[in-house]
Order: sequence, then C-alpha cells, then structure tokens
Amino acid sequence: MASLVQQPAPDFCADAVMPDKSFKQLKLADYNGKWLVLFFYPLDYTFVCPTEITAISDRFGDFKKLGADVIGCSVDSKFTHLSWIETPRAKGGLGQLAYPLLADLTKDIGREYGVLIPAGITLRGLYIIDPDGKVAYQVVHDLGIGRNVDEVLRVLAALQSVRITGEVCPANWTPGADTMKGDPKGSQDYFKKHG
Repeated sequence: MASLVQQPAPDFCADAVMPDKSFKQLKLADYNGKWLVLFFYPLDYTFVCPTEITAISDRFGDFKKLGADVIGCSVDSKFTHLSWIETPRAKGGLGQLAYPLLADLTKDIGREYGVLIPAGITLRGLYIIDPDGKVAYQVVHDLGIGRNVDEVLRVLAALQSVRITGEVCPANWTPGADTMKGDPKGSQDYFKKHG
C-alpha cells in the first residue's frame, strides 16, 4: 500500500471507550482543526501493548501541551477494551487511561490505514494527522517492539514547527534547536553555524 503521508486521513466512525469509561461513537470529523495522534496495536491482553498504551497515557499531558489528541485502536470490542482498562496495571491491565480506545471490530479502520495483516490483527502503526485532516507522519513496524513516546512527541513538535515557521528541521532536531530554511541559499546559514 502506498504511503498515506500528504493524503487525507482515511475516515472512521466506530465505538470507543472514553477516559471516563463510557462508550461513545468517535469519527475522524470530531477532530477537524486539531492535531491527532492515531495509533494501532495488535490486541488487548497482550504483552508489549499495555506498555505502549500506558506510556502514552502517562505522557498525555505532553500531547495536550502540543494541542494534540490521542486515540488508540485495535480489533477488539469496546467491552474487551473496558475490561482491560478495569484490570490493574500490576496484573497486565491498563488502569485509568487519559484518552479513548477505538474498537475496530469490522477491521475496516486497520484496513484503510494499511496496517491489517492476514492474521486479522494490526501492526503497530502510528499516524499524526494535521489540523487539515491530512496524514503528516506515519510509522509502521512489526509486532515485537514498542514505540518510543519521546520520539512521537519530538516528531509532533517538529511538524508543528515546520507548519508555523515554514523552516525545516534537520536530523535529531529537538524543540528549541535551530531550524533551517528549505532552500539552497537559505540553508547555508544553518550549515555555517553547525558545520
């Protein structure tokens, strides 16, 4: 499947478990005009997944500081999501979460985002959707490794910096570091300073 970057994010409408443990139908249009981090994980009640889901929840305040919402998504039902949330972290559960978990029972969302595999579960895909509803970033990798929340936040901040300043972010850029002009002449200022 071709990259979704620079394309309109595939629409979705599905049930979710909200942070207050209520059920609500969420759709992509609910996030129009906002930054959205949408991530997929294989299954509830597994091993790497709770470490990622809780790590993102524990850093949710950092996402909010950047004006971003977060949604997790798997092929499990809203009832399984709720049960897992109600299971304490010390027993492999999630405990209290700061963001919703989307139930992709039809597997249509995972299919549309290109992460559904023949086994009927999703790869670890993460998409940052900009306020215009376009995918600005995607990363997809195999099942056995968890994502780095610091890197997701760094990329989100970089995307926002480029959008605001019109300048580009060099390798290993972090918030507050120098950006560069995205043209042959203008970029020389950066290279002279950091060369």
